[in-house]
Amino acid sequence: MICVMAGTPGRDLRLLRAAAELWDQDDQEIGFLARLFTQTSLPYRDPGDKPRWERRNGDLTLSVRPGSTGYPYGAMPRLLLNWLSTEALRTKSRDLILGRNLSDFMRQLGLTPTGGKNGTITRLMKQSDRLFQASLAVRWEGENRVAGGQMNVASEYNLWSRPSDDPDANSLFPSVVRLSGDFFDEVRNHPVPIDIGALRALRGSALRLDIYCWLTYRMSYLRRPSTVSWETLRAQFGSELADTKQGRGQFRRDFAKHLREVLLVYREANVETTEAGVHLAPSRTHVPLKGLRDLGRVPSELPSPVGQALAQ
Repeated sequence: MICVMAGTPGRDLRLLRAAAELWDQDDQEIGFLARLFTQTSLPYRDPGDKPRWERRNGDLTLSVRPGSTGYPYGAMPRLLLNWLSTEALRTKSRDLILGRNLSDFMRQLGLTPTGGKNGTITRLMKQSDRLFQASLAVRWEGENRVAGGQMNVASEYNLWSRPSDDPDANSLFPSVVRLSGDFFDEVRNHPVPIDIGALRALRGSALRLDIYCWLTYRMSYLRRPSTVSWETLRAQFGSELADTKQGRGQFRRDFAKHLREVLLVYREANVETTEAGVHLAPSRTHVPLKGLRDLGRVPSELPSPVGQALAQ
């Protein structure tokens, strides 16, 4: 049962059609995301000239420092992180090839190649470069100790330098990424199964993607009802709005709207928005546990310093 304060939104016909297709499918296309990115998130909009950007989820804090090209933000880096995590587990390798050509890679992300200054090709190339240039810092603060570490998504990368006149043409030199050891270890030791079809349906909003991944992860281990306060959600998901009564109220309305859209896709989630926050009740996970079993291995390595911080 799904319980929300308002009715199902009817304005986004594309989302409704995509959700209906997911309801009718027999088999899920299962992907993975490193657990860190189900607990915290990247920016939704460009933070600009700030030297550091951070989000907090309880005792866990993620800090992002941009490279020379700026901050990664929006839906593109989130879709990239899902693809990288999934491919790393599928191939069991840090070295990943980004499709036969640009169009092939974009189709894997659920994107339609479009040209121009604001087209999907240009945005993907810019956000890929920004994501691989950014530095991430993870910090966990408990009652008796503090843990943390530094992490980059990639240690090396070689991407398309500019949009091709024919994005379907095979490149003489394919785009490749070598994941950093810490990111690779985090993915291997803490993979969260997610529905790739759900991500494609929700890709029009970075906040929707974050809510879906967070909700999928929370429901995978939730055993008793729990209410996440609006204050906690605002710290975790962030807001450009002022920390005033009006700003906090608008955040609640925005979050509730995007949550309703996520619940079109994740219908099994027992969720209710209240004055206190978002009330979660134990629900069927959106991805069967066989998603993890299908990996064919249980990580035996000790986690990296970042992984140790996240394991607290």
